[in-house]
Amino acid sequence: MNLNTIKQFFIGIYLTNKYGFKLKKIDSAKEKKALRVAYAKDQLNSINIKVKVLNAEKLPNNGQYLLVSNHKSIIDPPIIELALENSEIFGLWIAKKELYNNPFFGVFVRNAGSVLVDRDKQHMSGFFKDIKSGVEDGASIFIFPEGTRNKTNNIIGKFKDGYRLIALKNRLPILPIFIKTDAQKALKNALQKPKIEQTIEVVIGDIIEYKSKEKLDVVYKKMFNII
Repeated sequence: MNLNTIKQFFIGIYLTNKYGFKLKKIDSAKEKKALRVAYAKDQLNSINIKVKVLNAEKLPNNGQYLLVSNHKSIIDPPIIELALENSEIFGLWIAKKELYNNPFFGVFVRNAGSVLVDRDKQHMSGFFKDIKSGVEDGASIFIFPEGTRNKTNNIIGKFKDGYRLIALKNRLPILPIFIKTDAQKALKNALQKPKIEQTIEVVIGDIIEYKSKEKLDVVYKKMFNII
């Protein structure tokens, strides 16, 4: 771990808690979205990373969706937030229990707009109830269908089946987003060479009907030409 990595670790903790406590004081989805975008900009600017959106014309300006994206890096959520900056779409992130209880990032995750997923079967009914409540309040749902970060050499990992139930139960069209640039490599480069400027490309896909019976990972690969 080099000096810049340590520096960025503390910057990340500072920004996450700074915005986490700001978010705790507001309930408006519009205000939460604005703060999440501001947080994402500060986090990525601190490591000299920009986000470029491809097929931006395909991004809806508003509406409710189940947003799905590949997941390689811890900076993927801020990348998604910036990709959606010019849209009014606000979503609740599906967050693991470990993030809720994290001493460094928990305050942000709990207050930014999220739904806790606890894989213990006895808690899953509460999970789907929280999602339904969020959708009824006008929010979209943001999920990484791989379930966790993909640490393999494959571009994407296998998608879990939970996304289909969320889409069907809440009649949410699926909005596919593909982080084309390897964000984990970009993060590693940023920590090793802080002065280099990097751009991460994000591709917006075509809306998929929630009733679609095709396997999402198959459709996703075809849509984004993933081999």
